Amino acid sequence: MSEAPRKRRRSWRRYALALILLLSGAAYLTLTNRQHLLPLIAEQDLIRFERWQRYTYASFGWQWPGTPDFSALDQRLSNAGVSLGAPVLVRVFKREFELEVWLKKGNRFERFETYPICKWSGRLGPKIRQGDRQAPEGFYTVDSKQLNPNSRWYRSFNLGFPNTHDRAHRRTGSFIMVHGGCSSIGCYAMTNDAMGEIWKIVTAALGGSQKRFQVQVYPFRLTDANLASRSDEPHAEFWQSLKPGHDLFEETGLPPKVSVCNKRYAFEPGTAGVFDGPQIETRCPARTAKVN
Repeated sequence: MSEAPRKRRRSWRRYALALILLLSGAAYLTLTNRQHLLPLIAEQDLIRFERWQRYTYASFGWQWPGTPDFSALDQRLSNAGVSLGAPVLVRVFKREFELEVWLKKGNRFERFETYPICKWSGRLGPKIRQGDRQAPEGFYTVDSKQLNPNSRWYRSFNLGFPNTHDRAHRRTGSFIMVHGGCSSIGCYAMTNDAMGEIWKIVTAALGGSQKRFQVQVYPFRLTDANLASRSDEPHAEFWQSLKPGHDLFEETGLPPKVSVCNKRYAFEPGTAGVFDGPQIETRCPARTAKVN
């Protein structure tokens, strides 16, 4: 077969795939606009479908809706009243496929940008063991030694799994990253363009006055309604234990002090004027998460 027919065949395949994507996207939007139908579909099936959509977008080189304008980073920083080099904090919400970057502005952190996550693997819930293909949940800190400019997946930073809490529960695994590309076995894949911008922000922060930054990884937005709707799930108590730290940050705009007391996450308010992500220690402060 000559090269021209091969090219035409590849083009038709791409068009067919695009049509399938558009039709399936329309079906998904129809379902999400009819909330009474969603309980009939398993949440994990919806997550798989969204992964497929995002992977297809990435394979065509399309930007997922809501993706920032990466060419206008300087202007966006200026509009937000912040600059490269400001201390940073990162939050991840698995179910929403979102990664937030917060930057210090004045005496607290404010949300600068929300980036679509291209892919994460596994189910909602913490990573338990090496090879379970789970993306972890919990509180982590990242310093300059955890940055990898020559990553297999463009650029990456290591979350530092297992942390003190993970080790207390004998959870195993290694090299859990936030990285470029759109492929994941336990990591959070951001696409190269998104990771390129995140890399600029976190390396500038760690190259300045910040020694380490905090990464808060949640299964979903920790609203009372979301937690209540999942109260019968196996990891409900673990998810509930993350909420005090989540709420402290929401209230104060400062990275909470995170420790592990009797194998449970424990939290104290962050210190004003201190913007490093505090290292997670084994100790029992006055304020402790109620459940494991």
